[in-house]
Amino acid sequence: MYVLDGLALFFKRFFLLAALFVLLMSNEFAERIESGISEFYALILFALAGMMFAASANDFSLLFVSLELITVTFYILTSFQRSRLTSLEAGVKYLILGALSSAFLVYGIALVWGTTGKMNFSELSPVALQFAGNKVFLFGVLLVLVGLGFKIAAFPFQMWAPDVYQGAPAPTTAFLAVGSKAAGFVLLLRVLFGAVPEITVQWTNLLIVISAITILYGNLCAIPQRNLKRLLGYSSIANAGYMLLGIAAMSRAGQSAMLYYLSGYLFTVLAAFTVICLVMRKVDGEDIGALAGLHRRSPLLAVTMTLAMVSLAGVPPLAGFFGKFLLLKAVLEQGAAYAPYYWLVAFAILGVVISLYYYFGVIRAIYWSQDPADLSPIEISTPIRVSLYGCIAGMLYLGMFPNAMFNLATEAVKALKL
Repeated sequence: MYVLDGLALFFKRFFLLAALFVLLMSNEFAERIESGISEFYALILFALAGMMFAASANDFSLLFVSLELITVTFYILTSFQRSRLTSLEAGVKYLILGALSSAFLVYGIALVWGTTGKMNFSELSPVALQFAGNKVFLFGVLLVLVGLGFKIAAFPFQMWAPDVYQGAPAPTTAFLAVGSKAAGFVLLLRVLFGAVPEITVQWTNLLIVISAITILYGNLCAIPQRNLKRLLGYSSIANAGYMLLGIAAMSRAGQSAMLYYLSGYLFTVLAAFTVICLVMRKVDGEDIGALAGLHRRSPLLAVTMTLAMVSLAGVPPLAGFFGKFLLLKAVLEQGAAYAPYYWLVAFAILGVVISLYYYFGVIRAIYWSQDPADLSPIEISTPIRVSLYGCIAGMLYLGMFPNAMFNLATEAVKALKL
C-alpha cells in the first residue's frame, strides 16, 4: 500500500520545498485574512500530508484517501477569505466539480476491484493484461484517469482552473498550481506505469490527443486574459499538456523530462505568485495593469516576474526552456516508430509560439506601461526576499546546469514499469 522508492523521495522533497515557499508567502498574505490565520497554516500542512501520502501510494485505497485529503483541504483554503465573494464563489465551484471528479474516481476504483479483485498496484500489474478485453475493467481504468485528469487540469477536465485560480487567496493558488498538480501527476505515473502499463501502451493515441488539445486550449484561452491569476490558470492548463508529453512518449526519457519540467515549474510559478501577492495587496483585483512601473517600485520584483514569464515561455537559459526541450526530444525520439508523435511535437511548438505573446505582454506591462498610477516603493521582508532569491537561483541553475536534476529524475523513474 505504501512504498518508499526513488519516485516517492523525489516528490516528497518537491512537496516539502513547495510548502516552505507557500508558508513564507502566507505570512506575507496574513494581513488580508480577517481571522483564522493559524488555521490557514494548519490546512496547508494537512494538504502537505496528503501530498506526502500520494507520493508513496501503491494502492487504490491510499490513492483515494490521499487525493481526498488534498482536495477537501483545498475546498476550505480556496474559500478562506469569507468576506470576498469571488473567494466563496471559487470555493463552491471547486467543491461541486471536485466532488464530481471524486465520484468518477471512486466508481472507477470499484469497477477495477470488482473485475480483478486487486487494489494493490504491484498485484494488479501482472494480471492487468488478462483483462485487456474486459470492457468493464477498461471503463474502470478510464474513470480513474478522469478523476486524476481533473487534478492536473487536463482537457476536457480543466474548466475549474481559471475560476478557482482567480478567486482563491494567492498562497492557496500557488500551492494548488504546484502541489496539487504534482500530486496528480505522481498518481498518474503510479497508475499508468505501475498498475496497468500494458493497458497504457494501448492508449497511446488517447494520451497524444489529450496532450495536444490541452496545450492548445490553455495557450489560446490565455491570450485575451487581463487578470494575472486567471492568465496563470490557463497557463497551468497548457503546462499540464506539456507535462503530458512525457507520459505520452511512453519512455524513460519522457518520464524523466516530465519530472525535470515539474522541478523548474515549481520555482517559476512560486516566483510569479509571490510577486502577485506583494504587488496586489493594496489593489482590488489582479489586473495586469497593476504591474505598471514595477521596475521603478521594486527592481527585485520586476526581475523576478520577468524571469518567471521568460521561463514559462520556454526561453533560454532558464529552466522552462530546457524542460520543454527534453520533453520535445523524448517525443521526437518516438516519432521514428510512430508518426503521430511528429504531429504532437508540431502542436507543442505551436503552443510555445502562442504563449510568447501573452507572457511577454506581462513583461511589457512591467517596463513599458504608460503613466503608471502608483509609483510608491514596495517593501519586501527578509524572508520573502530570501524566497525570491531562491526562486531566481532555482530557475537559473536548472536552466544552465541541468545535469544534476535530470540525473535525479532519471533515477526516480526507475521505480516505474514500461
